[in-house]
Parts: sequence; structure tokens; C-alpha cells
Amino acid sequence: MPTIPRLFVPMPLAPGVTIAGTAAQAHYLGTVLRRQPPDPVHLFNGRDGEWHARIATLHRDRVTLTVEIQRRPQQPEPDLWLVFAMLKRDATDHVVEKATELGVSALHPVLTERTNAARVNLDRLAAITIEAAEQCERLTVPVIHEPRRLPDLLHDWPAGRPLFAATERSPAAIPLRPTAVPAALLVGPEGGFTVTELEALVRHPFVTPVSLGPRILRAETVCVAGLALLQASLCG
Repeated sequence: MPTIPRLFVPMPLAPGVTIAGTAAQAHYLGTVLRRQPPDPVHLFNGRDGEWHARIATLHRDRVTLTVEIQRRPQQPEPDLWLVFAMLKRDATDHVVEKATELGVSALHPVLTERTNAARVNLDRLAAITIEAAEQCERLTVPVIHEPRRLPDLLHDWPAGRPLFAATERSPAAIPLRPTAVPAALLVGPEGGFTVTELEALVRHPFVTPVSLGPRILRAETVCVAGLALLQASLCG
């Protein structure tokens, strides 16, 4: 039996509601998956849980979906943020995809003194988060924030949320451990933070320098490994 596709839709979900899908969703269902009315689909919007629906009408660039019954109610998810220095395009895409799979609730791109990319296509990154959430069966899609300079982000940091900064070369770094409270992981660019940035980080009481071991890891590897460690407790 073919796998039932999952689609993210922004509209409210309730029994009997008709959802107008996007042209991309119509292409995916009709051309890629070869589905047709009244084949089933599963829908989620990040608020109302996951719902069983059926294709009502399907054309090349238009699709309507009729919502039937709820499959899963909305459940609390980990409140874990990833703050990461912008990388080259493919590396950034990889980080966004894997962070979504690992359950982050928010992605905060930052610009550091050694940032490897000055521009970011937020629409493309949003599409990556949606596709990853659909594939991994999350009920939410992480929020992607506009890139900010690291000093500005630290200045406006919310009280009560610890920020674990991956600073493998810092003598103050301690091993990263799971946490049971809302938290964030900060990962710097290839080449690491500058001395000035490291000094600025430790001046903030909410920042804890952490290490993932004796090896020097690529930035995208630190994101994945660090999130896995932190979310192990949050998802438990």
C-alpha cells in the first residue's frame, strides 16, 4: 500500500473544511506521486494536530483537499533554538534540514566576523523546513528569523533562556550535556569565533561555553551533534 503523503497547510483544520492547496502541492500530488481523487493525504498546520483528508479535485496547478478526521492531537514539542553563523549555501541548507528533523522550534541565523555568507534566501530555507517537517512527521515547522549581527542578538537575548555556545578552543568550555529547560545552541562559522567574540560571549551570564569533545568539527556537524545532545532530554 503506498505511503500516504503529508502536507503542511497554514489554514485551520477541522472536520468538513475544504483546503485549497498550492500549485506546488498540486504538482507534487498529481505529477510526482500520481495521486488522484479521492486518494488520502495527511495535513498539519502546527496548531491543530494532524488530520486525515482526501483529494477532492486535482488539476495540474490546483488542488482542493477535504478534511475528515483528526489522526493526532497537537502535542507540546521541545522549546529548543539553534543560533548558527551563516555558512555556504549547501551547508546552510543541510543545517536547516537536520535541525528541523531534530525538533528545533526556532532558527536564528547570525552574522559573525568570520561569517561565510552575507545573504540568505529565507523563502528557500522556509521551504526546506516545511519539506523536512512533512517527511519526519513533525506537527510543527520551526520559525526562521531574519539574520542578525551576533552582538545585536546577544543584546536582545530573552532572560531565562540559557545559550550554550560551542567554543571548542575556549579553556572555559565544559562538555555539552542534555538540559530539561528551554535552551539554545550557538554554533559559530568555519574557523570559529574570533577572540573578540569569545570575550564578548563570556561577559553575558546566560552564555555557557561548551565543547563536544577533543576533535575540531565542521560547523554543520556541531549543529547536528549539539542539538542531538540537548534535545535528548527535552524530548524524553
